[in-house]
Amino acid sequence: MRVYLLLMLVAAAVTFVTTPAARWIALRTGAISAVRKRDVHSVPTPRAGGLAMMTGLVVAVLLGSRMPFLEGVFDGPQAFGIVGGALIVCLLGWADDIWDLDWLTKLAGQILAAGFMALQQVQLFTFPTPGGLTIPSSRLSLLVTVLVVVVAMNAVNFVDGLDGLAAGIIAIGGTAFFLYTYRLTAEDTPENYASLATLMMAVLVGVCLGFLPHNFFPSRLFMGDSGSMMLGLVMAGAAITVTGKVDPEVMTGVAAIPALGPLLLPVAVIMLPLTDMVMAVVRRLAAGKSPMAPDRLHLHHRMLAVGHSHRRAVLILYVWTAVFAFSAAALVEWNWRIVLACSAVAVVVAVVVTMGPLRNRGRFLDDDVALAGTDRAADAVTGALPQAGAAAARPAVVATPAAAPTPRSEESNV
Repeated sequence: MRVYLLLMLVAAAVTFVTTPAARWIALRTGAISAVRKRDVHSVPTPRAGGLAMMTGLVVAVLLGSRMPFLEGVFDGPQAFGIVGGALIVCLLGWADDIWDLDWLTKLAGQILAAGFMALQQVQLFTFPTPGGLTIPSSRLSLLVTVLVVVVAMNAVNFVDGLDGLAAGIIAIGGTAFFLYTYRLTAEDTPENYASLATLMMAVLVGVCLGFLPHNFFPSRLFMGDSGSMMLGLVMAGAAITVTGKVDPEVMTGVAAIPALGPLLLPVAVIMLPLTDMVMAVVRRLAAGKSPMAPDRLHLHHRMLAVGHSHRRAVLILYVWTAVFAFSAAALVEWNWRIVLACSAVAVVVAVVVTMGPLRNRGRFLDDDVALAGTDRAADAVTGALPQAGAAAARPAVVATPAAAPTPRSEESNV
């Protein structure tokens, strides 16, 4: 455990230290979120935080590769397959942050990154279901793997719409997944606790924690597509490496409930992003629009619309993520009846927290307006913006009345 916690700390420290450099790069390359009709933020803000997150990931994994404790993890190409896929999608996201690529180009790049990872043996060959569902052919295995990874990337990207939301959700859900994979490894190989999935989740949680101080409301830097897609790919890669570690013979009766963890937990971790994505696709198709057409009807937009403040909306979504993720992770340790009862109580608490404070929504909105008018927000428009981004910034500032600023937010591409 100490090795994983050390690597988590290294990933967090490197990400935290390099985030100002990522902001500088974003400003110099024009990777700046202008204020659009569907956005919540009120001033143009740089968006290349994924570069710092990628740096933290690479440094921590390279350090782990030099540790004797994790030597077995790096015997095959899987670890660097996940890192390589993350690097590809991070660069793709950076290009999108700069040039605003069309959805078809982004999808092609996502498939390329997922395919690269799959060719490095990070592939779904079986599903942890009763009896063990085996994928019958290598081509179908490759196709299913790419599909799962692309869905995970877009799910995280869809929910990346408020300051600190995506990073916090993955940090919380990733912690639950980290504890689950560590426990699973301890039971499977008690003489050796080294696990690729546990390593990647520890590092992923670390980069999110290192980025959050810069990204929580009011944010000075967005993670952009370079960060959100990278988080989704690494999460999916870690989940895929766990799916073959459950004995199909125990997948009967009550014993099947905790054994379904490799399938249930990744879904629970990204339950909110996945739900948001499915709802958005269905909503847009029903309206006769492209599933990639942007709108202001995401879960986080709805939270703001009913009266929650920016920070409170994010914190409430954190609570729901914790309920889903830790409930699924608890199945590996406790009886499912106990977990079900505790989860029911947690859901009631989450509902009360979500619905209770709406009568005070005016006060919360006033708090956010005051925060959005701080010097930090002004700095994002004036002294820090380069000449290349200044032209895009000026119209947005003029369009937002100084007397009634609106809350800043993470930029949502979809």
